Amino acid sequence: MKKASVAAAASVFLLASVLSGCGGEGAESSKGETQNSKKAVNLSLWTFQDLHKKYYEKTAELWNKNNPDQQIELSIDTYPNAEMHNKLLIALQSGVGAPDIADININFFQNFLKGDIQLVELNKVIEPEKDKFIQSRFDIYSKGGKYYGIDFHVGATVVYYNKELLDKAGVNADNIKTWADYTEAGKKVVAATGKAMTAFEVTGQRPFWPMIVQRGSDYLDKNGNVTLDNEINVKTLQTMKDMIYKDKIAVPMPGGNTGAEEFFTYMNKGEAASLIMPMWYMSRFLEYMPDLKGKILVRPMPVWEKGDVRSAGMGGTGTAVTKQSKNQDIATKFLAYAKLSKESNIRIWQELKFDPIRWDVWNDPELQKPDPYFNNEKIFNILLDMKDEIKSPNMSELSSASQDLVNSNVMFKSLKDQSQTPEQALKSAADELRKQKK
Repeated sequence: MKKASVAAAASVFLLASVLSGCGGEGAESSKGETQNSKKAVNLSLWTFQDLHKKYYEKTAELWNKNNPDQQIELSIDTYPNAEMHNKLLIALQSGVGAPDIADININFFQNFLKGDIQLVELNKVIEPEKDKFIQSRFDIYSKGGKYYGIDFHVGATVVYYNKELLDKAGVNADNIKTWADYTEAGKKVVAATGKAMTAFEVTGQRPFWPMIVQRGSDYLDKNGNVTLDNEINVKTLQTMKDMIYKDKIAVPMPGGNTGAEEFFTYMNKGEAASLIMPMWYMSRFLEYMPDLKGKILVRPMPVWEKGDVRSAGMGGTGTAVTKQSKNQDIATKFLAYAKLSKESNIRIWQELKFDPIRWDVWNDPELQKPDPYFNNEKIFNILLDMKDEIKSPNMSELSSASQDLVNSNVMFKSLKDQSQTPEQALKSAADELRKQKK
């Protein structure tokens, strides 16, 4: 790996704001015990999310049950997000101390694909079945045609509609096809109910990021060049501002972002008729907004114009095997079992409420059960209908920095305190990124 400054790498991780559905805190260790520990292969795994830890523990139990001749003893360490990524980067740079397997947040993954890559190529387990998966979720963890990480979920962005509010306004969610339709529907909702159509993050980047990705734009292009202040992005952010202050159908999000307690309370009370977020946010509805049970519809994103896709895959965790592992073969097999097998992809939905990357399980009876919370609908039929329209963002070494600037500066200054126009806010952030690129 390039001998980049460890101190510089550490500062990147410590300053970055990670707002994905796979973030988490904690600092604990656990072991998946086996019945025959003398013959078991010891594997270590680092993660930054306690929910992931619980999933891996169960997976290790199932692996040992199904592989009596190849038992493993899985030791799992859970660290705070930035700390774990910084610790892993230092271990890989120094050549000592890395685990066999590591969860790597999508925002940081490109930092591990520089120079002499210290992650194991996973093509041998991915390629045989990749036609059953959402390809874009492999591409974001690849370099030069080689795959180095496997995700938990697609993170397909959808619109969650409050059917009760739409019904009061005489609005049918299925008739909302474009963002112009969405705005007109929002005006009807406001007039009939006095409630907002939606809320936008002002200390986060949603739904701005998926709204530009679906238009073929991004913060960075495929080569890592800064495109944050391009025309599409400026027009999109201006439209969002107009929805708040001109059309008056949206509001700056209470609490600032979709993870704030104030926002959970706001949504739970039925104060907004819709929310644009990835599929993984379903778990937040179930946990924090019980009063909306039976009222929420899941639908594709509206499009800006014909030809645009109806979703964008946001957030993610690319789990990797490190080259320091003395048991790379079994570590790779275990990772494939945990994230590529049909059975595990079904469990990812059952236990984590993530939309699994293996789309052929979306038709499985377990995923086709009508969901009482979500209006008794078969949610995965929505994804099946748009499975070829789920774009993933471009990721490069400036990904963390670009998101941090959007989260901390762009959205607040343009949508909340209005100290800068959308164009000014995006240009200022883009100029800062270009300085960092030099």
